[in-house]
Amino acid sequence: MRVAVCQLNAREDRTHNLAVARDLLGRAAAAGATLAVLPEYVDYLGPGAGMPKPEPVDGEFAAFFAAAARDLGIWVHAGSFHEAGPDADHTFNTSLIFNPAGELVETYRKIHLYDVEIPGRVSYQESRSVAPGDRTVIADVDGVPTGLSICYDLRFPELYRRLAIDGAKVLVVPAAFMMHTGRDHWEVLLRARAIENQCYVVAAGQIGDHEPHRTCYGRSMIIDPWGTVLAQAPDTVGVVTADLDLTRLDQIRTDLPSLANRRL
Repeated sequence: MRVAVCQLNAREDRTHNLAVARDLLGRAAAAGATLAVLPEYVDYLGPGAGMPKPEPVDGEFAAFFAAAARDLGIWVHAGSFHEAGPDADHTFNTSLIFNPAGELVETYRKIHLYDVEIPGRVSYQESRSVAPGDRTVIADVDGVPTGLSICYDLRFPELYRRLAIDGAKVLVVPAAFMMHTGRDHWEVLLRARAIENQCYVVAAGQIGDHEPHRTCYGRSMIIDPWGTVLAQAPDTVGVVTADLDLTRLDQIRTDLPSLANRRL
């Protein structure tokens, strides 16, 4: 199974962002990818005042990526978008996965919200405008059980352990990891989630400046269950691919049965 991570710099022009995303999906398909993964908030990452009106899971955002999946004949993980939430003041941060027929096969709402105060660096309270999801999700992607998460979820290992116990062999992480944490934590956390859960990890990130005082780290990557980085994007907009060898995953789990040996 060949997978692709699509790295882009979404800003305040939603039409442009979607056009870039579509181009990257086309490049992923041309490279032979079965599944292409886009970053968190793929359609808009800019000032709050210009944020698109939240949509349902069958709105324009979904229609756009359903058409892309159908036209290209690949599985598309559409990063995430602002889904209409439980009340007028809150949205959901939501991922959608489409099969090659353009059908929505799974929806995941981000569980862990980024409420962080780092003096002199960042003040961000995601929970002021986003409601948390309450359901772990494993999608059947071309016969491969694929666990879903979004960005800040990465810091909560219990989520990924539950996904692994429930059968996931691939873990997907669309993200907009900020520069000051990304340069120290992004790769370390991704490789840890791969090693401790003996899963492939497919992580697509935003790259570059998005608005005043917000820069994303990028370095989208694909990691095998031994913790080896199979592919990593350079510091620019683009696509990288890697082949997932599920036989190797099974062998790693047999040779070092840490999941089977767990006591808690």
